[in-house]
Amino acid sequence: MSEEQRRADFYQALRARITDWLETKGKGFKHAQLLLLAPDLFHLLSRLVLDPRIPAAEKAGLGAAIAYFLSPIDLLPEALLGPAGYIDDVALAAYVLSRLINAGHGEVARELWAGDGDLLASVQRILEVADQAIGSGAWERLKKSWRGFG
Repeated sequence: MSEEQRRADFYQALRARITDWLETKGKGFKHAQLLLLAPDLFHLLSRLVLDPRIPAAEKAGLGAAIAYFLSPIDLLPEALLGPAGYIDDVALAAYVLSRLINAGHGEVARELWAGDGDLLASVQRILEVADQAIGSGAWERLKKSWRGFG
């Protein structure tokens, strides 16, 4: 199986897992709309890391954000919290994408965005509620640990 097929399989599985969870156990989850962006953000990160227009230095941060999505051990582990645990992955993806956009690669990111709505508006909305969604200062700690990438 190629790397692209693995990413596509992860994307499909993630979308199905989040949708199923929201329909059953996650009804009323406050940040459901942000959580639904997880597959699209993962897809965008994957496309950006493969795009030759993105400098290698930026790809390091993108690759690390992809690894964070795939890792079973992170700030809010999905194994314990179910799909709600992807909220930190979504916030981190938005943070990495914001840095990429601010570094002058916003047009490439917009071109590769397959999600609904405007990418920049989605990233801004996520970043506005990230601290509240993740909880008491954990967002600041996560951003601080991430500043060395990219």
